[in-house]
Parts: sequence; structure tokens; C-alpha cells
Amino acid sequence: MNICRRTFLTGSLALLAPGLSRAHHGWSGFDTAKPLYLEGRIAVVNWANPHATLEVEPRPGLVLPADLAARPLPAQQSAVDGAAILGKARLPAKSAPRWTIELAPLSRLDAWQVKAPKVGDAVSLVGYAAPGEQGAPVIRVEFLFLDGKAYGLRSSPA
Repeated sequence: MNICRRTFLTGSLALLAPGLSRAHHGWSGFDTAKPLYLEGRIAVVNWANPHATLEVEPRPGLVLPADLAARPLPAQQSAVDGAAILGKARLPAKSAPRWTIELAPLSRLDAWQVKAPKVGDAVSLVGYAAPGEQGAPVIRVEFLFLDGKAYGLRSSPA
């Protein structure tokens, strides 16, 4: 490979790197000390990597379910104290007509056997927003409740 071509490729990759790092991130940008509960109808489904995403329109008059802390969770979540997370969950302080919901990578969703939901489906979840709920209305999902099943999306099933 000649030097001009190598320089061009290296420079192109360097320009792409910041966008790629924002597109795929871990849990560090989310306030995992303050779990949020959201439920509503799915308006948009993006079933693709690096993370599947949904856009959810919150249910009008949303309230925290009285039984949330007692909901059964998958046994595979034993490394995470799910009951404590559900017990600390609160409604988002930020009011938004639509929230972007970050799920897991498709490989993990496949391992959990999560079927791609459809627009109009009801969904509820517990997850995390940015510290202070600053920025866009985005929640990274810890627990997804869909079609009568609970999924723990931080890890894969055993």
C-alpha cells in the first residue's frame, strides 16, 4: 500500500472514531443509582446493532405500579440486586412526549429470545437516564417487561 493511500485510510478512521465511540457505549453515561420506570406504547422499532432501540410514547397519567418491587425477575440477574433496583425506581422527572429506549445488542436479545416488538405494542421498563436526566430523553434498559415476560438486559441468560 502506498503512503498516500495509507495516510488517507488512517485519517479517515481517525475522523470516524469519535462517532463510533458515541454510538456504542457501556453504562458509564447513565445514572445507575437512580432507576426510572416508564411504560407506554412503542412508536418506532429499530432492531439493529450496536443496540436495538425503541421510541416509546409514555402512557398518559403514568403512575408507578404498586407491585413493581414484587415483580418476578429472571434468575440470571442474581449478580444485580433486581428487587432493590425495582424498589428504588421512580417516574422520570423529565416530561417528554417520546423517549428513546436503548436495549441490548441483538446477540443478547437473541439469547433472551426477545422477539422484535411491533409499533403499537405496550411495553414497560426500568432503566437509567443521564445524570440529572440532562440531555435527550433516553433510557438504557436494565429490565424490560414485554408480552408478559421479564428480561434482564445487562447480562445474558445462563
